[in-house]
Amino acid sequence: MTVLVVGATGATGRLLVERLLSQGHRVRSIVRSVDRVPEATRSHPRITHIEANLLDLSDAQLAAHVEGCSAIACLLGHRLSFQGIFGPPRRLVTDATRRLCGALKKTSSGEPRRYVLMNTAGNRNGDLEEPISFAQQCVVGLIRAAVPPHADNEDAAEFLRVEIGQADADVEWAAVRPDSLVDEDTVTEYEIYPSPTRSAVFNPGTTSRINVASFMAALITDSDLWQEWKGRMPVIYNKAIGPSN
Repeated sequence: MTVLVVGATGATGRLLVERLLSQGHRVRSIVRSVDRVPEATRSHPRITHIEANLLDLSDAQLAAHVEGCSAIACLLGHRLSFQGIFGPPRRLVTDATRRLCGALKKTSSGEPRRYVLMNTAGNRNGDLEEPISFAQQCVVGLIRAAVPPHADNEDAAEFLRVEIGQADADVEWAAVRPDSLVDEDTVTEYEIYPSPTRSAVFNPGTTSRINVASFMAALITDSDLWQEWKGRMPVIYNKAIGPSN
């Protein structure tokens, strides 16, 4: 299987690349700078690096990079700096998702291919009744207005939910929603839920980046797991934290 990974130099993206390569898959990665790729994967024989700003690629160039890929994993995020949070591109994840799904359609293979988006537990799935308290609604509303990356994450998932939907002939999708991300060295037990079981604002859970990478890799490569979660927005927590009643 060949998987296109965007956001491959991020803290979670590089872990996903390592996992896919260790499982014997081929990886293409679109990165702004190859110098940011860890040495262990930079020269791996099954990885191809495309050094470019994804949003600067033409539709034809992007389609050429998507051609032959069975799945796309999007782990793009805004840099944690003033310019990264408040400067352009404010719709990085949404625009990338829209264009990558368009490239999947343009290079249609006759079978739907997988798009796995790394999202956030702070985003609600509009297909389900996910009630949150009035206080949390107020806080999330303020974050949405004041912090552009949160609105970008919401819009990217909404594009998949509404515009791609559940019956697209070329694209199947899942949006993985971790809670507060932490670094761990090894994969541990984790739990997957259709909706958050905790308040992402007032009682957040913890999710290790390596567990997110493990689950995303499994979604991409395990057909049974994909059938369970496609068209949905699974929430992932480390099992050690567990749900809070």
